[in-house]
Order: sequence, then structure tokens, then C-alpha cells
Amino acid sequence: MQSKYFDIYANWQADPDAFWRAAAEKLDWYKPFDTVFDADQGVYGRWFVGGETNTCFNCLDRHVHQGRGSETSLIFDSAMNGARARFTFEEAVSEVQAIAAVLRNHGVGKGDRVVIYMPMIPEAVFSMLACARLGAVHSVVFGGFAAHELATRIDDCGAKVVISASCGLEPGRVVPYKPLLDHAVDMAKTKPEICLILQRDELHAPLRYEHGDVDFRHAVEVEKVNGTVVDCVPVAATDPLYILYTSGTTGQPKGVVRDNGGHMVALHWTMENVYGVKPGDVFWAASDIGWVVGHSYIVYAPLLAGNATVLFEGKPVGTPDAGTFWRVISDYDVKVLFTAPTAFRAIRRDEPEGDLVRDYDLSGLQALFLAGERADPETLKWAERVLQVPVIDHWWQTETGWPMVANPFGLGLLPFKDGSTTQPMPGYAVEVLNDEGHPVPRGTLGNIVVKLPLPPGCLVSFWNADERFRQACLTEFPGYYKTADAGVMDEEGYISVMARTDDIINCAGHRLSTGAMEEVCAMHPDVAECAVIGVADPLKGQVPCGFVVLKNRVSRDEAAIEREVVDLVRSEIGPVAAFRTVMVVKRLPKTRSGKILRGTMQKIADGMPWTMPATIDDPAILDEISSILQQRGYARAPGGIKESA
Repeated sequence: MQSKYFDIYANWQADPDAFWRAAAEKLDWYKPFDTVFDADQGVYGRWFVGGETNTCFNCLDRHVHQGRGSETSLIFDSAMNGARARFTFEEAVSEVQAIAAVLRNHGVGKGDRVVIYMPMIPEAVFSMLACARLGAVHSVVFGGFAAHELATRIDDCGAKVVISASCGLEPGRVVPYKPLLDHAVDMAKTKPEICLILQRDELHAPLRYEHGDVDFRHAVEVEKVNGTVVDCVPVAATDPLYILYTSGTTGQPKGVVRDNGGHMVALHWTMENVYGVKPGDVFWAASDIGWVVGHSYIVYAPLLAGNATVLFEGKPVGTPDAGTFWRVISDYDVKVLFTAPTAFRAIRRDEPEGDLVRDYDLSGLQALFLAGERADPETLKWAERVLQVPVIDHWWQTETGWPMVANPFGLGLLPFKDGSTTQPMPGYAVEVLNDEGHPVPRGTLGNIVVKLPLPPGCLVSFWNADERFRQACLTEFPGYYKTADAGVMDEEGYISVMARTDDIINCAGHRLSTGAMEEVCAMHPDVAECAVIGVADPLKGQVPCGFVVLKNRVSRDEAAIEREVVDLVRSEIGPVAAFRTVMVVKRLPKTRSGKILRGTMQKIADGMPWTMPATIDDPAILDEISSILQQRGYARAPGGIKESA
């Protein structure tokens, strides 16, 4: 099939307003917008000014009105306790209306903020949609997040209500949420008027009625029995839908604000054109609603497009084995899977040959999309071999909310290039600049930027912090949004994202990409995953240092493997890389969303002050890394100089 990409992108370039107007007309509006884009509003302009709509209506009620109410909207599967459930669009409306009624009874209305602190269960999704139904602004915080970080988010957004659960489920343990929430509320300057608590069977939490705790399930059941109807509240297209605090936040929180109109238009467009799914198809984003992928592609985009979306509580390995993903794909006839590369690296580590795939029927799977962490070509090739479907790396951020660069499956795939996320999507004029703001020659490493205005669906600002948004994202390269990612654009316009700009190593005057070195490390047949950081060197400024995790059942001498990885990098990249040090480690420190904490590892190696990241998946891993670095002569201060978070 000849790709339609270049024609579609050219159409957007020729008339952006007409392009986005046509996309917006596929959704329902209470009041048509006056202007597609108004450059005089907001920090860099606002989309669909004058229009009124409701995101929940477009996600659920619209499909019911179109006669599709009996079709599946949400599929819940817990690998933790075996729970399974399906909800039609009609049933989802009923669930959402009941929660919205409870919120409305407690004074929640348009513009009020609600923090959602829940595990991966249907009530979490329905609570998000209930806020959208009322015109309230939700802020989802990853379940089990530290009390201090939760408190800062409650304060920053001024939460009127918190919706939580008694516990979350992790492999081999139950994580009590209520003590964390209680501590957060005690610390917060802003005191929520009520906390709705969903009691899970695995752990019942004592409710503090004097602090406004309300039993979630009982309150919701009352509204269901009463048959309470809650109509969708019309909101301005420019009104906020949600605030999402970015991972790794320290000090003052940085809340990304997404609007209603632009958000739903952009996400709706992506489902057919980027991901290639039709209404009724099953789409699975194996992520968490605490992250932007969960917001965009577990909840909003699939429901806007009329897909059935999978909500999965579990892990890619260990729940119970490395075949969990294949089981879910088979059970629900998933057409497209979207997850982080780290999930596939974990599966590959446990099942290097992918033998468990043979136990399941994956004939319905059409494509795998990866994002969230650089996807090394070796992992991509492994996934292609095991799944026998296109494996598509694409690039976007919490700030953009949807893909900036991708290979659009729905428009017909473009030729693949190893290590490249392919071409910019309509709405994104991507350029690569040097530090002085001038374009670099094609094929040269530089700062990836996007020419303003940003398209619909991107952040409009930080919550109550317009100037901070300008300084962080728009000032360094005037007229552009700074992605803070580094990469190259080749002669055909293909973009390869190599590293965060602060992961670029300056070695004796040479700018070296950690991503390029990681690609080579991953080529070694015994390496499951890896990370490369730059450590301080008195002669060269910085030199690269590699960390590799070996595949299961590898029993060769680790020192020999380390030497082979060093030789491989020096052979592929050359002596200029000054790559001499590799360490075999059992695990790499990551955030819960799968991003490797390279910056923290670098601070430990250099003996610099560092804080335990709020989003870390397992704090013990950093202690292991610190110990190994000390043994190798790094981390001059024992255990690093750890500051309190």
C-alpha cells in the first residue's frame, strides 16, 4: 500500500486551519468554535476558541446516541487477582453518571480540581470521565506514590476532593494506599473536603470520617439504585480537562495542563491515522493511567474513536510469567498493542527465544507501537521476529500528549530505518538546531525543536505557571518549543532521537550520544538491556560508562562479556567514543513508567548530591548501583551524597 503520509502532511502544511477544522467536525460540539486557532490567546495561542463541548460526551454518550451503546468500551483484566470485566458504552455511561452524581452531591462542579490516586481498576477510569462529565479538572497521581509528592500535588492544584482506594496490588505484595493518603492530607496545606475511598477485597482500610472519608462503593451504589441522571456539562474548548504532573518532579510541581477541545480533536485523529484502528477494534496501551500514555491511550483516545480499550493490572513478567502480554492479546483479540520498550526488554530477558508466544493465538494482532524510552534496534528486531507484525517506534512526550514523530500505520507504512522514529506527524514542524539556535546540517546531532504554534492536544501551559512554562520550554529557542531531546534528521527527513540533551556527553570536545552507544551495547548477544552515562574525567571532561543487564540463563564470565561490549562499541563507533568501562548489573534503576534514571546514576558516579527520585520503581536498585560504582573507583562519597527528597 502506497503511504498517504506525504500528501496528508502537505495538506496540513498548506492550510493548518482547514486541516484541523476537518478533524474537529468529526466530533460533537454544543457550540461551534469561532476560530480554529487564535494566536493572541494563551502563551502561544489557543485552539477552537469560542467552541463548547464535553470530552466525556464524546467518549461515551456520542456512541450510545449513534446506536453503538451495546458495544464494548472497556475491558478490565487483572493478572494480580484474576478479576475480569467488560463494560459496554451504555454500562460505562451508567458507571460514570453514578460517580459524577456523588461528586456533584459533594459540591464538585466546573473548574474544581479532583485528585485521583488509584490502582489500575475500572473505577479509576470512570472517575476520570466523571470529572470530565462535570467539567471538573482531574489530576491523576500514580497509585502508591510517596505521601510527600502526593501532598505537593494536592496543594499545587488546590484539590477539592481526592478519590482513592484502600490498596494497590504488586507482584507478591499488597500496597496500602490509605496510610500514604492520610499522611499526604495531614501534610498538605490544602485540605480536601472529602476523600472517596474504594475498599478492595485484598485490604480494607479504616475510614477517618472526621477527616471527610466517604465509602466510594456505598455512595456510588446509592446513586445507581436511585437511577440518578447527570448530564454532561458544556465547557469551553479552551477550558482545562486535566493536570498531569510530570515524572521526576522535585521541589515545586510542574503540572502540564491539557484543554478539552484541542485534546479530543488531536487524539481522535491519531487512532485511525497513526495507529490504524477502526471503531470496534480492541486497542491496548499497556501502561498506567498515572502517566500520559494512560491518559491519552488507555482512556481518552480509544474511547473517543469508539474502540474497546484494555485496562490491565499486572506486569509484563512475573504475573505469572513472560507470556502475560501474549495471553491478554489472545484473550481479547487485541489489534494494536502500545507499550514501553522496557517491557519488551524484560520479556526478552526472561524468554530470549520467545517460546511462550507459541502457546497463544496472536493472529489478530496487526502492529506493536513502542514509546516512552529509546527503543534500541535489537529489541525492535527481536519483537518483529517473535510477533511477526510491524514494530513501530514513535516519539512524544508528556507535554505533547500525542506522537510528534511516527510511522503512521493507518496512512500506510513508510520504509523503516533502524533507530529512527520516522517522520513528523501533521501539526509538528520539527527542526534540529545547534546550541546557538541555528539549523545543523542533515545527519548532525543537535537539539530537536518544534516550530510554534504547537498543534491541538499539546500542553497549553503549566498549571498557574505561564512564565515558568515560557522559561522552561519557549525561551531558549525563540519561536520554537524546546523538546530537551537531542537527535539527528537525515536527508529524507527521518528523525532519530538519540538522548535527552542532558545525556549528551562532551568528551574532549566531541559531542557523543549515549543512545548511539546503547544501541551498540544492545547488539551483544548476551545483553538484555543497557544504559550509558557520562562520568566526570579530569582530562577529557566526560567519558562514557556502560551498565548492562544480561539475559536470563547467561552463565559466561562477566568480565569477558564486559570486555566484548567495550570492543564492540570501539569497533562500531570508534576510539573517539573513549568507551572503556562496562559494568554488569542485575537491574537498572527505573521510574514506574520504565525510564532509566541515567541522571541519578551519573550524580552517584560523580559523587554529587542526589535525591531519591519520587517516581522510582525500586529504591534498592540505586544502592546496588552505588555499591558497584564504589567498587570500580567511582562514587567518591560512600553511597553518594543523598539529600532528602
